[in-house]
Amino acid sequence: ALQPMESPFRLDGKCAVVTGGTKGLGRAIVESLASHGAVVHTCARTSADVDAAVAEWKTQGLHVTGSVCDVACPASRASLAAEATQRFGGKLHILVSNVGFNIRKPTVDVTPDEYRRLMDTNLEATFALCQLFHPLLKAAGSSAVVFNSSVASLVSMQSGAVYAMTKGAINILTKYLACEWAKDGVRVNAVAPWYINTPLAQQVLKHPEYSRAVTDRTPAGRGGEPHEGGS
Repeated sequence: ALQPMESPFRLDGKCAVVTGGTKGLGRAIVESLASHGAVVHTCARTSADVDAAVAEWKTQGLHVTGSVCDVACPASRASLAAEATQRFGGKLHILVSNVGFNIRKPTVDVTPDEYRRLMDTNLEATFALCQLFHPLLKAAGSSAVVFNSSVASLVSMQSGAVYAMTKGAINILTKYLACEWAKDGVRVNAVAPWYINTPLAQQVLKHPEYSRAVTDRTPAGRGGEPHEGGS
């Protein structure tokens, strides 16, 4: 009789950090990594979100821990890196910088505070986390960084110019770090999702006219599901 083939995609013995992993695409990424054997640490801005998600993952037999972290805050980022260093013995195989948000409004209406918040959360946090985690990634010998970019970095999606700017900058950062860190055994890539059925996207997809416009531009005739982006 034929024996089931062992999955070629196993992450046993690997450790990962995923920012913003309690909801949406981030949660799907956490569950995909953990279900393939990785030990994962994630974070969210509230203890309620962290505790609820970690408790559910425990019942599923997934090895996931979590902590409270606002990646836009330098001190909070440093605490996340320190906790990961302690949990994983100074090594990290996978870093997924997933946190990001959007403010959808005409460019001329964006306030200085909104601009700064988008830059701090989507771009500066990503750059700073790379600096903080590079020693751990290098120590692992063979590791990977994955950024959550967006199709908005490539084409107009009516999503807001500042959001698109942050994602475009992440694309450039990806190229530079991929070359700069290759000698350290660190691979760096970005994924650029289209509309994924998450609470963030539902803010606009709930409007029939907007949803139809998205569908008309999508060859598959639908948006993506979190588990598709998380795989």
